Amino acid sequence: MSRLDGKIAIVTGASGGIGRATAETFAEEGAIVYATDVTEPSPGFADARIRFFKHDVASAEAWDQLVVEAIARCGRIDILVNNAGIGGSMAPVTDENLESWDRVIAVNLTGPFLGMRAVLPHMRERKTGSVINVSSIWGNAAVAFGAAYHATKGAVRQLTKHAAVVCGPDNVRVNSVHPGVVATPPVLVAQSPEATSVILGASALGRMAQPVELARAMLFLASDDSGFMTGSELVVDGGYLAKGS
Repeated sequence: MSRLDGKIAIVTGASGGIGRATAETFAEEGAIVYATDVTEPSPGFADARIRFFKHDVASAEAWDQLVVEAIARCGRIDILVNNAGIGGSMAPVTDENLESWDRVIAVNLTGPFLGMRAVLPHMRERKTGSVINVSSIWGNAAVAFGAAYHATKGAVRQLTKHAAVVCGPDNVRVNSVHPGVVATPPVLVAQSPEATSVILGASALGRMAQPVELARAMLFLASDDSGFMTGSELVVDGGYLAKGS
């Protein structure tokens, strides 16, 4: 028996990187997955259990449409992965512009808030469910750039704990995942090799994670294997925080 047999999952930011790997891993483990993003996946998903849904996580209306469709077709939602995120300008606080700040807040923080607000009532009513919010090592530690990114990922970390306390009596679990450097397009293409080298040099394993390594961490939190975990921070960073402490 697969670990997510019969489960219904929503994974945001799923057209590529960590989100795509998570959607595919969940489907391989038996889940029906609503893989959402603002852009179409290329190539498309090969697994028929993955249903792409075009979706702006910063839109409350888009969340309502997604939840209505998932429940109408599948009867319930068992798993929510709030993975969608952007870096914005990645400028330090003294150089950040308001337009970039507002968009990062909208996607990285308002998105998970809207997702939980839309999905948690259904999970609480059924007395079961797992929510996974993707934070970052920059939700735990800081560097001299990415002010808006830091602010949102730290807030997601704390919002996760709040939701865990609220929903614990209803047997709904809410946890956060904190990736380090992952081999995704924003890192491989947009991030400077110098910045990547500095971060990897400060980690114990000294390499990037592959997206599937984060997907397996999500699988653990989505499954019954983590049944006594809520309000927890699962750090998957190759030992960056350990070495830096």
